[in-house]
Amino acid sequence: MSDPSPTSADVGTTPYSEPYPKRWLALAVVAVTVLMVILDATIVNIALPAVSTDLDISPASQQWIVTAYTLTFGGFLLLGGRIADFWGRKRTYLVGAAGFAVASALGGFAPNEELLFAARALQGAFGALLAPASLALITVLFTDAKERAKAFAVYGAIAGGGSAVGLLLGGVLTEYADWRWCFWVNVPVAIIAIVAAIPVVPESKAPGETSYDIPGAVLITLGLASFVYGFTRVAEAAQTNADTGSTESGWTNGPALTFIAVGVVLVAAFVVLELRVRNPLLPMRLVLDRNRGGAFLTSTLVGAGLIGAFFFLSLYFQQVLLYTPVAAGFASLPTTLGVLISAGAASGLVPRVGPKPLMVLGGLLAAAGLFTMSFLGVDTSFWALAFPGQLLLGLGLGFTFVPLSNLALVGAGEHDAGAASALLNATQQVGASIGTALLATLSVGAITAAVTDAVAAGQDPADPGVGLAAQVEGYTTAFTWASVLLVVGALVSAVLIKATKEDLPTGPETIVHAG
Repeated sequence: MSDPSPTSADVGTTPYSEPYPKRWLALAVVAVTVLMVILDATIVNIALPAVSTDLDISPASQQWIVTAYTLTFGGFLLLGGRIADFWGRKRTYLVGAAGFAVASALGGFAPNEELLFAARALQGAFGALLAPASLALITVLFTDAKERAKAFAVYGAIAGGGSAVGLLLGGVLTEYADWRWCFWVNVPVAIIAIVAAIPVVPESKAPGETSYDIPGAVLITLGLASFVYGFTRVAEAAQTNADTGSTESGWTNGPALTFIAVGVVLVAAFVVLELRVRNPLLPMRLVLDRNRGGAFLTSTLVGAGLIGAFFFLSLYFQQVLLYTPVAAGFASLPTTLGVLISAGAASGLVPRVGPKPLMVLGGLLAAAGLFTMSFLGVDTSFWALAFPGQLLLGLGLGFTFVPLSNLALVGAGEHDAGAASALLNATQQVGASIGTALLATLSVGAITAAVTDAVAAGQDPADPGVGLAAQVEGYTTAFTWASVLLVVGALVSAVLIKATKEDLPTGPETIVHAG
């Protein structure tokens, strides 16, 4: 009797009930590129001063090194997820990885800011193909509940700890090599992943009707891009006001609020359209399901709070404790350690206790970690607060991301795996944009208030100690409010999510493979 399990060369649309024999090897390949995309956000951030100096980029234009990437990545995610479903997840993955490598090479060779910004935008566009295709492949490769929990533990560890690893790698490359290697390092990684994926990763497509919802794609791409850009402008305005001594909030910036409003209107129009079209880009059943909707809302809140940890903690290490980029990277590793511990534990616990208890516990642990760091001072020992705070944060993120990824994607169906994966990525991206603007504004406000109070108390505002104390006040305020966002995320999980361990799949589901 022939083996009914699929191979990477399967052609047609024959359903298979047996697990794919090379699924764990395929997971290892996919995990490499997932890590590459997540690393890219922070690995470039830590090199910003060196990049700006070398290419003579002004402070006003510097934010486009980050924004060019986040705009195209966030804007094209949902379209990228649908392309993966309909065109083929393996094919989309390969094109995304190849394009990301080319864009990274261009960024490394950029002789001026214009080409660098274009390369970053191109990275974001191909990342929007690569990220949902990668997660969708994990979803369709692992159908047994216990195996899927372990696979999502790998994804959760990468999602939670990848940013900290990016800070370390970015610091090492910037300090001991050249900032251009922060881009070039992606090229050999992508090539290795592509070569390994061709024989190992199987192709899969969505069954049934696969026509593209072009009007929906235009609306959501423009809507998300406008929304993300608006919040980026709020954060930028807050920083500019602080630099010029203005007490105005970033939320008074007219153009920023206009972009946010336009984004909201376009996303609302997209929702109305998706409820009416025959084959929507984003089936509303994915969002309106109580458990998945709760998971996506939690993902947004976690994304908003998480950005506060890495962004402000990196500034604290380098600007207050005067750590080198490499030392700051090493100092960020306790978060990764916590994620690795809890993600491994969560993989075994999800099939036993279900997703809800772990998501609530994870949110509260991560919030406790951020709240611990809200007590940091100008000369606080790293081991006293930063280490235990980051460890708690990492433990919480691991317990959150593993069941969150499982819950957001389980039951989405073979037809919608890419769309559900893209929506999970999109909620984290939108959450990060909102969190950056919100926490930056609160931080700048706290810094301004601290300086004002110091002057009122008779201190000299030109005293470096006054400025340093005010900076720390701004960072710790951001940590406090980030912890509040994560507590709200835990409450959302507690109230909205009703899924139990019995609701998770207990055996193989049908997977449709297509050549």
